Amino acid sequence: MSRRMAREIALQILFQVEVNKDADQIEAALACWAEEFSLPKTYVPFAREIIEGTLENQEEIDQKISALADGWPLGRMPNVDRNLLRLAAYEIFYCPNIPGAVTLNEAIELAKRFSGADSAKFINGILDKFMASAGKRETLSRDGGEEKAKTGRSGPLGAES
Repeated sequence: MSRRMAREIALQILFQVEVNKDADQIEAALACWAEEFSLPKTYVPFAREIIEGTLENQEEIDQKISALADGWPLGRMPNVDRNLLRLAAYEIFYCPNIPGAVTLNEAIELAKRFSGADSAKFINGILDKFMASAGKRETLSRDGGEEKAKTGRSGPLGAES
């Protein structure tokens, strides 16, 4: 649950950075949001990694989104959807230790919470295409209440491990 909270905070900060056009205040925003939502300190580095990684790779991520979002230019997408796609794409393409199915599920839940059912379907469709191109097709199983992904592949852009 704390990783989900870290993702929520990351999404809110990415939204804030885009609206304010100011990436210089990420650390202050992260500290503020983490305190506001009582994010355990052990999850702050995860939130920081996905925020910074998304921003550092935004140009390439935006190109990938644009290539797959037929009829939906980035500027036409709602800000929440656009930043959620960026965040999830970062995890799919640059975080081989995070199972794609977990990223997909988390993104859909965040879309339902912060955007809407139609957005969740749209995001699901785009991210499903990303997972196929990254070789991160998996299924989730429940084992002792924890999600575990089963996959034969990992690594950036579908590299075999």
